[in-house]
Amino acid sequence: MTKKLWGGRFQEATDKLVEVFNASVTFDQKLAEQDIRGSLAHVAMLGKQGILQPEEVTQITEGLNSILEDIRAGNFEWSVSLEDVHMNIESRLRDRIGPVAGKLHTARSRNDQVATDFRLFTKEAALELADLLHGLRTVMVLEAEKHLTSDEGQPVIMPGYTHLQVAQPILLSHWFLAYVEMLERDESRFRDAAKRMDESPLGAGALAGTPWPIDRFATAEALGFARPTRNSLDSVGSRDFALEFLAACSIATAHLSRLSEELILYSTFEFGFLTLPDSHTTGSSIMPQKKNPDVSELSRGKAGRVFGDLMALLTVVKGTPLAYNKDFQEDKEPVFDAFETLAIILQLHIDMMPKAKWHAKVTRRAAQRGYSTATDLADYLARKGLPFREAHEVAGELVHLCVSQDRQLWDLTEEELKNAHELLTSDVAQYLTVESSANARLSYGGTGLERVREAVQDAKERL
Repeated sequence: MTKKLWGGRFQEATDKLVEVFNASVTFDQKLAEQDIRGSLAHVAMLGKQGILQPEEVTQITEGLNSILEDIRAGNFEWSVSLEDVHMNIESRLRDRIGPVAGKLHTARSRNDQVATDFRLFTKEAALELADLLHGLRTVMVLEAEKHLTSDEGQPVIMPGYTHLQVAQPILLSHWFLAYVEMLERDESRFRDAAKRMDESPLGAGALAGTPWPIDRFATAEALGFARPTRNSLDSVGSRDFALEFLAACSIATAHLSRLSEELILYSTFEFGFLTLPDSHTTGSSIMPQKKNPDVSELSRGKAGRVFGDLMALLTVVKGTPLAYNKDFQEDKEPVFDAFETLAIILQLHIDMMPKAKWHAKVTRRAAQRGYSTATDLADYLARKGLPFREAHEVAGELVHLCVSQDRQLWDLTEEELKNAHELLTSDVAQYLTVESSANARLSYGGTGLERVREAVQDAKERL
């Protein structure tokens, strides 16, 4: 039988179905570059520590670099019988430079090797997603700034909603800035996670460290880690860095799903607030008039997929004893999937959002519906000394009157206002326009034009 690299104590060939079931190379080959970088750092350290001879270090280094070139060129043949990315590369190295290749594994286990590769990948993926989130933040801030002025020279006003019912008028720029805040927190989660996983497991061995005089600080520095991990059991037996990455992916995807839901609603004929670009929509095979928001719908749908990735890994690790277990082979695909899914969603939104056209006249008319300035009427009475709860009731009664007669609050006569409450006069109408309502909200973080201008500038500075 063909001997495995670990097959010394085995006398029977591995069952073919077990080989297929046991193999991970079909997906963990994505870690090939990280694996070779880890091996290069490891062999350099072994040479520096006098564990390997200089000529051995040179042979192994040159062999690894040539294999890396083959992988990048697509000229590397992966074998399921060699189980994983590590054994495939080590086997090819042995074919290329002979038995000296076996010295590469001195003072190292596949347990710390895969933990190192996976941390490298996940840290780099976290930083890449953070950069994409930063890019979308930038787009959204610029959109907020752009819509401070419409074609009519005024800020674009839209209805704000609670319970998906018209609530109060807001600036469209304020709406954009709400997502800027979410995206900024998302970005910070990935950057914070990258800092926490910035530790090298290399040198932890199978679980207990190694008797060889290695320098874990040197390999950590060579691989761009801030430091080595402090406990060998934890180094190979924990995957919380991947869980944190997936949690950050899930939260960010949830935010993008909420954004997608609003874009889907607002682009319908019923709302008509915006037109999505042709480049990011599709048509119907039977209905010529259709323009379907497929990017938004898929972004909303794929959120469930990313949530599933998080739950899958939580389920994998919840019952695993220390230290390494084969269950951990199931840790990579969820991370790869969530990373690739979120990355494309972010890039699509970076490209799509600046091309969407918002219709200021439509959003303003919508903001006028639903008696969105009723709270301003109550505030008017409260400013004149009426307790707000009483003012709220008076405003509610006037809304009921307008609903029954299909009128607006600003259409009420002086007599009708006086009948509702003696403190009401016709000058209340000036407070009931959507522009007046939005711009009156000058509390910090509010939708008033002055505050939103400040918020846009602050958001630009934070970028």
